[in-house]
Amino acid sequence: MLAMSDINCIKHLRNNKGLSISEIQRTMGINWRTAKKYADEDQLPKQKSFKKKGMMYEEKWGVIVSDWLFEDLKLRKKLRRTKKQIFEELKEMGFQGSYRTVCYFISEWMNTHQEEKDNVNDKIKSTDFAHLD
Repeated sequence: MLAMSDINCIKHLRNNKGLSISEIQRTMGINWRTAKKYADEDQLPKQKSFKKKGMMYEEKWGVIVSDWLFEDLKLRKKLRRTKKQIFEELKEMGFQGSYRTVCYFISEWMNTHQEEKDNVNDKIKSTDFAHLD
């Protein structure tokens, strides 16, 4: 399968430059049928979505950590739980996983919830300085 940049290049060569399929095939060094497929069809390849597996996704632990992270976003940075504190609290609740599992889950959660994190931080900053007006 070609990368999206290659597919966009093929479409650009066909639509904007007016090159034939054979010229595109020679220029890109790909099969003629592949060039034809991406040059003339509107169909783009679909992104594959992978279902997350593991104890953090299939059991209650991921939900618990997500709730804690949402709560912590509303707190000042100094008052938030660290990854180690989250891991220790999970251990007290009977969590069988490793510290590394928790770290991977938290890192991924932070990346996927960046927008919500920014919105909460903006609200906190605006309320911190509201008394100065």
